[in-house]
Amino acid sequence: MKNILYKNTKVSFTDSGEGNAIVLLHGFLENKKMWAEYVELFSEKYRVITIDLLGHGESDSLGYVHEMEDNASVVYEVLESLKIEKATILGHSMGGYVALAFAELFPKNIKKLVLLNSTSKEDSAEKKLNRTRAIKAVKQNYVNFVSLAIANLFSENNRTRLAAEIEKVREQALKTPLQGIVASLEGMKIRKDREWLLQENRFPVLLILGRKDPVLNYEESLAQIEDTTAELVSFEDGHMSHIENKEELKPILLDFFN
Repeated sequence: MKNILYKNTKVSFTDSGEGNAIVLLHGFLENKKMWAEYVELFSEKYRVITIDLLGHGESDSLGYVHEMEDNASVVYEVLESLKIEKATILGHSMGGYVALAFAELFPKNIKKLVLLNSTSKEDSAEKKLNRTRAIKAVKQNYVNFVSLAIANLFSENNRTRLAAEIEKVREQALKTPLQGIVASLEGMKIRKDREWLLQENRFPVLLILGRKDPVLNYEESLAQIEDTTAELVSFEDGHMSHIENKEELKPILLDFFN
């Protein structure tokens, strides 16, 4: 476990293995521990960095709004501290928003991009309203909000089958401080649309979607890679492909990293 300071704020990360760099970015209410099994596999061939984004895991909160650009700068500073010039970045959900911000701000430092259950599109007016409602809900009943939010990430047919896994995710999510949750919701709400990054085909992109994702509309998500060179992988499950489709996902990612 390692730390750096970003704007006098502690950021926690891990660094494992040797070779070309792979950066794994968690989503909202998650932290770097979610990648443990993947780090073990990927670090046999690659140098794997996992980072706790602002207000998550063992990284402190920066303020009342965690913009995706700030998180992208955190990623850059971690790579700078490790003297890594170029990396493949994989982002799950909110981590994908951060990865896209990184690609815009630091184009020379990104080799490939994986959007795992994520999107380059900004929030719709309805989603922005839902973020505001979520902020109110988490302030009123933190435990209830987190518990519901986690269960709703999985497809309905997996909520019983993966009950033990869901509980582990919930336990980690409940370690996320209230300020980190609110600041991240505020940051996601105001994030920019970055669909143009995919349209310009600047670097290889892999988009991984769940057909029954309760968070991202599958058909709408497909539109962002029309007429691009991006690769698409679709699973029949929900928003948590790294858990719901773990064994199928591993070789797909290793193949793309090559």
